[in-house]
Amino acid sequence: MEHYGPISKITRTSHSRILQTTLKNQIHCSGIGLHSGNKISMSLYPADPDTGIVLRRTDIPGQNALIPARFDHVSDTRLCTTLRNDAGVQIATVEHLMAALAGCEIDNVVIEVNGAEVPIMDGSAEPFVFLIECAGTVQQNAVRWGLRIKKPVSILEGGAEASLAPSSIDRSGLTIDLRIDFKNSAIGQQNLTVAVSSSSFKNEICRARTFGFLEDVEALRQVGLAQGGSLDNAVVISGNNILNEDGLRYEDEFVRHKILDCIGDLYLAGNPIMGNFSGLRSGHGLHNKLLCKLFADSAAWEIIPMDEQVAVPVQTWQAETSHAIA
Repeated sequence: MEHYGPISKITRTSHSRILQTTLKNQIHCSGIGLHSGNKISMSLYPADPDTGIVLRRTDIPGQNALIPARFDHVSDTRLCTTLRNDAGVQIATVEHLMAALAGCEIDNVVIEVNGAEVPIMDGSAEPFVFLIECAGTVQQNAVRWGLRIKKPVSILEGGAEASLAPSSIDRSGLTIDLRIDFKNSAIGQQNLTVAVSSSSFKNEICRARTFGFLEDVEALRQVGLAQGGSLDNAVVISGNNILNEDGLRYEDEFVRHKILDCIGDLYLAGNPIMGNFSGLRSGHGLHNKLLCKLFADSAAWEIIPMDEQVAVPVQTWQAETSHAIA
């Protein structure tokens, strides 16, 4: 069976190292697909070191069921991030689950889904964080590798911008500075900077929900989107009013959710990013284009152990035949 792992497949020992992490136990959930409206069952399973994050469609037979959670398999970015394998099999709305895996620092997991979309749950990443905590986590005997940004890379498209740059401070993680700008006064301009860690993600980001405008719902449903959207899984805005009975979870919930999306999209790099992200009105499409541009320039990045500032050889990120998924 083919193996779809993170970019780096290199292992070596170290006296002081950050180790890869997987789930301690399998865990299950079910929910509604935001865009399909279908009821979906999902299971998360522990995986071997260097497996990376792999999705499996249980309604598809054989090898064609596997979809690697990687930027080079993104097929659609309209209102969500959709992944597709070489056989054309897709899974949509992966960004909130990917954000939870990034925020909980999970490196290796197999995700089984019985349909073409990850369940939306409450529109945030909090239910997925809860699932991961219920399953528990375990360290593995393999070094955790980071993707260090060596020089700035940026994308400008219309009035939107996204960039990655080397970290300006001595830390091994990702810092996100994001600004959104909506004409609607319920949102307006919001800006937030977050040094992403397991604690900051859980306490500041994971509860922020996806959002949309009531006046757009009918048009989206006519093209097959937002079939499962409701006040139970999204913040809904009508005119300048929030329709959700309990209001917002944060005063600036909108920019926090955009940061959540960004964390999930960037985790499709295959390794945790070590650097600074800056965005203005950025979304799923721009995030993916930024990663594509980054990896097109081998001088802009390197793979290093998360606890060592020493570059190591980088292997290709093509599918390999080792570490098969059972």
